[in-house]
Amino acid sequence: MKKLLSTVAVLLLPALLLTVAPAVHAADSPIKLTYSIFFPPSHGQCQAAVAWAEEIGKRTNGRVQIQVFPAGTLTKAKQCYDGVVNGISDIGMSVFAYTRGRFPVMEALDLPLGYPSGLVATRAANAFYAKFQPKELAQVKLLYLHAHGPGLLHTKRPVKTMADMEGMKIRSTGLSAKIVEKLGGVPVAMPQPSTYEALQKGVVEGTFGPIEVLKGWKQGEVIQSTTDCRGVGYTTAMFVVMNRGKWEKLPADVQAVFTEVSREYVDVHAGQEHHARNCGRRDPIEDFGGAGSPFLKSLDHQFSWCRKVFDFSG
Repeated sequence: MKKLLSTVAVLLLPALLLTVAPAVHAADSPIKLTYSIFFPPSHGQCQAAVAWAEEIGKRTNGRVQIQVFPAGTLTKAKQCYDGVVNGISDIGMSVFAYTRGRFPVMEALDLPLGYPSGLVATRAANAFYAKFQPKELAQVKLLYLHAHGPGLLHTKRPVKTMADMEGMKIRSTGLSAKIVEKLGGVPVAMPQPSTYEALQKGVVEGTFGPIEVLKGWKQGEVIQSTTDCRGVGYTTAMFVVMNRGKWEKLPADVQAVFTEVSREYVDVHAGQEHHARNCGRRDPIEDFGGAGSPFLKSLDHQFSWCRKVFDFSG
């Protein structure tokens, strides 16, 4: 009997080891995730995202490894959200306005409310989502939101008055297209990665965007003038989302790390350090105008600009 049991044990041992070994290996293997970002590697937003990913890895003691794909190399800006939903990437960062009408509740953040800074706009965006939690984002796990500072008008020729704007082809997205229309221009929809070439080739004559696009997207090389129209300053809300299935498979302690680090990086993305790094100055909007650059104040015309834009129903 003993001899029979010994024989059975010898025969079963390899099978038992094959069963246990993969489980042990799986427990020791890191969780590998992909992160699609449309910003180029040199842009401060991409650098902040890379730092976020590294911080996740650090606080999980290497249990989570996030591979960042910048500059739309995994999914383009417009396809980023669906790419996360469909599992092309595990995490994605892009802009709500690039798919106009897809996120009607979140688009309210992009209205020209005169946001004074990216920090204010970003905190407003996260507070807005926390309060309303729109169902339009139910397919994914929202990690956090961020938003840029006041959208300014960057053009290939000076725009000092509304008359100068008449008929100009201006790159815009989402609700900023309506701002262009109200100011007499012709909106041309396109994401930031396409804007430099469009300006260079004359497809558009200007673009609406925050001051940091001049360095972060190198658009300062192809524009001649920036008009300070902060009185109608809109923002563009950006999302960082994760595939819901991947999120639900994460251990609870790892989910807690994602939540904690994401909460901290809300201000990192929108903070003044980021804007200063992109523009090379502590106060990018004011200092840009005082550094010999073609920066045009439109404060004398601010009220007429505001009246035009705030008549938004037509």
